[in-house]
Amino acid sequence: MTYRKTILCALFAASAAVFAGQTAIAAGEDTSAPPKKTKTTSECTSGKVWDARKNACVNAKKSDLSDDILFQAARELAYAGQYENSIKVLGAVRDQKSARVLNYLGYANRKAGRMELGMQYYKRALQADENYILARSYMGQALIEQGKVEDARVQLVEIRDRGGEDTWAYRSLLQSLGGVRQY
Repeated sequence: MTYRKTILCALFAASAAVFAGQTAIAAGEDTSAPPKKTKTTSECTSGKVWDARKNACVNAKKSDLSDDILFQAARELAYAGQYENSIKVLGAVRDQKSARVLNYLGYANRKAGRMELGMQYYKRALQADENYILARSYMGQALIEQGKVEDARVQLVEIRDRGGEDTWAYRSLLQSLGGVRQY
């Protein structure tokens, strides 16, 4: 009987660890690596994306590419500084209420100089998923750009309190705050 309890406890602990890992991933595609460059950024223009099956640039809105492929292309474009193209591609994603799409619409608009619109998208991303820590990190960075350092610190604490202290989202915002925890 004791052996059974030990096995059950071990199984419970293992499944809890797996669930926690899945929750952390769901909290924001936390990655410190920029997206891999593809022909989307080197050959495609005007909001088009590379379709590997067709071996050509295609209109994102008219393509049959999945939301995941479109999102990754939009992320790649944003990282390459092609904010307007990123916004066009994000507009082709079917799930416009997705926290990740709203977050990157915030990021691309903020980087394109439309701070208020970017902030609106970050807020909508957090309404869609209050645990989406990447939106909290980007929002915090935007708040710093606006001189609202205390509000940015609130977002840092929110990331920490949502289990994100060991994530890129947390480290990035902390670095933007000068690398000093003040909570």
